[in-house]
Amino acid sequence: MADEPDDASEPDLQEMLRRMMAGGGAPDTAALAKAMGLPGGAAGLEQLMAQLRQAMQNPDGTIDWSIATDQAIAAAGAGTLSATDQQTAAVTQAFGVASLWLDESTTFDTLPETPGTLTRTQWIRQTMPFWVQLAEPVALRIADSLTSVFTEQIPPEIAGELAARVPDAGRMIQQVCGTIFAAQLGAVVGGLAADVVSGGDVGVPLLPDGKAALLPQNLAAFGEGLDIDEQQIALYLAVRELAHARLFRHARWLRLQLTSTIADFSRDLGVDIDQVQRFAEGFDPTDTERLKEAFSSGELIPPKTESQEAALNRLETTLALVEGWVDVVTADATARLPKSGAIAETVRRRRATGGPGEQAFATLVGLELRPRRLREAAAMWRRVTDALGTAGRDALWSHPDLLPTAEDIDAPDALIARLTAAEPPKDDVDREIEELLRGDDPPPPV
Repeated sequence: MADEPDDASEPDLQEMLRRMMAGGGAPDTAALAKAMGLPGGAAGLEQLMAQLRQAMQNPDGTIDWSIATDQAIAAAGAGTLSATDQQTAAVTQAFGVASLWLDESTTFDTLPETPGTLTRTQWIRQTMPFWVQLAEPVALRIADSLTSVFTEQIPPEIAGELAARVPDAGRMIQQVCGTIFAAQLGAVVGGLAADVVSGGDVGVPLLPDGKAALLPQNLAAFGEGLDIDEQQIALYLAVRELAHARLFRHARWLRLQLTSTIADFSRDLGVDIDQVQRFAEGFDPTDTERLKEAFSSGELIPPKTESQEAALNRLETTLALVEGWVDVVTADATARLPKSGAIAETVRRRRATGGPGEQAFATLVGLELRPRRLREAAAMWRRVTDALGTAGRDALWSHPDLLPTAEDIDAPDALIARLTAAEPPKDDVDREIEELLRGDDPPPPV
C-alpha cells in the first residue's frame, strides 16, 4: 500500500463538523491539539478531548475555564513540586528581614498574613480568576463571531443535514471555539507561571488582599548570569513583594481603580468581522495550525478604539505609578545589599519589556500590562520623597484625587512646587467663598 501523504491524518473541518453535528461525538482533537502546541502528551490530548465532549454535551453558551487551569498547569512544568524545607526556610528568613527593612522605608503597615511560598500550580490556581476576568470578554466575542461566520461557510447540503439533526448546531460550534480559546489562555498563563518570581511580579494585584509570596522554583532562573548570591536575590525580591502587597492593602481603592479601568477597556472590545470573514473564506480545513494562529496572533481583534486607548493610557499610568513607587521604596529598603542595584536593573528590564508569556497574553487578549514609563515614574517618586519625606510621599496614596497624574510624571518640578507650596493655589470659586465667609461685599456684576 502506498504511503499516504503527511497530512492525511489531519482532520477535515467540514467532515469533523458533519460527524460532530450528526451525533458522532467530539472530533478527533489529537491533531488539533498538536497543531495548537498544547502540552501534556497523550494524557493532555485525552483530557482536552474529554473537555470538548463535555462542552458539546452541555452547550449552555458559557466557557469552561477550568480547561485554562488544566492547560496552564501542564504548560508550567513541574508545577506540583512543593518547595523544599531549605527553600521554605530561606524564603521565610528573607521575608522576616525584608519586613524590618521595609518598616524604615514606608509608613504602610505590615501584612496581617505571614508571607510564604507558592508552587507554580498554586500561583496558577490563585491567579486564574484574574486572567479569566481579562480574557472572557474577547473570548466570547471571538467565539460568537467565528460561530456565525463558520456556520455561514458550511455548504448548503451539509447545513441542511445539520439543521435537521441538531437545531442548536451553532452553539455547539461556539462551545468548541470557546474551549480552544480557554486552552490557549491556559498555555499563556502556564508560560507566565514558569517565569514569575512573586505574587506581584506582573504589577497588578493577582493575589488576595494582604497576601505575599515568592516562587522558589523560579528564583534560580531569575538569578542566572547575575553572579549574585541567591540569598541576596531572595531578600531583594521579598522586599519588592512586600512593598507591593502593603501598597495595595493600604490604598484599598487602588485595586478597584485598576479593575474598573480594565473593565472600561473590555467593555469596548470587539471583533473585526471583515477579518473574520476573510479568515473563514481563505481557511483550509486541513490546516489546523491556522486555527491556533488566529487565536494566538490576535489577528481577529480590531484596532483599539479611542475609549480603549484612553483606558489603556490610564492603566499604564497607574501601573507606572505603582511600579515606580515600589522601585523607590525597595531601593531605600535594600540599600544595605551590596548588589541591590544590579538586581533592581534586572527587575526593571523584565517589567519594561515583558516576558514571552506576558507578550503572548497581550496578543491573545489585546491588553498590555506593562508600565511603559516606569523609569520616569520612579524618578518622580524619588523627587517627591526628597521633597516631602516618606510620610508625605505615602500620604498621596490615601485618595485617588491626590495621586500624581501622567502630566505630573512629565513635569515633576511643577508637582513638587504644588505639593510644597505654603498654601495651595486658589481658584476664583475658592476666593469668592472666602469673601462670603468674611462678609465682604460681592463684586459688582459685569
